[in-house]
Amino acid sequence: MTCGADMASSSTTHDTDTALVRLRGISKRYRSGRREFLALDDVSLDIETGEWVAIVGPSGSGKSTLLNILAGIDSADSGVVEIGGRSLTGLSEDQLAAWRGRFVGIVFQYFQLMPTLTVVENVMLPMDLTGVDANRLDRAKTLLDRVGIGDLATNLPSELSGGEQQRAAIARALANEPDLLLADEPTGNLDSATGERIVDLLAEVWRQGATIVMVTHDHDVANHATRIVRMRDGRIVDDAQVITAGREA
Repeated sequence: MTCGADMASSSTTHDTDTALVRLRGISKRYRSGRREFLALDDVSLDIETGEWVAIVGPSGSGKSTLLNILAGIDSADSGVVEIGGRSLTGLSEDQLAAWRGRFVGIVFQYFQLMPTLTVVENVMLPMDLTGVDANRLDRAKTLLDRVGIGDLATNLPSELSGGEQQRAAIARALANEPDLLLADEPTGNLDSATGERIVDLLAEVWRQGATIVMVTHDHDVANHATRIVRMRDGRIVDDAQVITAGREA
């Protein structure tokens, strides 16, 4: 499945209603003083449940803007955004925050852990914000065990290495069992060896059933995904499947 750069619109869609992510005609402009910058230009994209999609492209290509729109952090100027069959158009900030807390997990390049909370409290935070009452502590500890840092549950983030902080951030992103896991340059602030371990962890999460959309500038990292979407100048210019290992039974 490949989209040429000379297409009339930036479109990667399927004739199906089963897509977890459905974008149609998404455009986004930003203003800086008197100048206007077109970050996304008529982007259409479908992502099926269970895919691991890597979004790549040069700086300013629109990949982070696209991820922010998928997260409901930013809104499109035009077009349709549907996640899990629900349109995000017209939702208030409070409604978007509630939806995001329940259905989307986000892993940031710079971790964004709360410095005054312990690691386990950071993982519990999304559950606190969405009103999950049952077994929050047990679930947080289980997630930390799952990402390999259960023994650091009572430490503060400042006492962890960069790789350990990113593991904690992944555990936090999984706290509410999100339908969609978004990762924004998840290895970008790590050395290569640590970055490889984080990619291995994301692969394990994917094999266990997660749908992942990951922005990365690293082509070696992108090649772990099942699909690579390339962007340039706010448009999708190529979309290709990657040969990769299947999920665990």
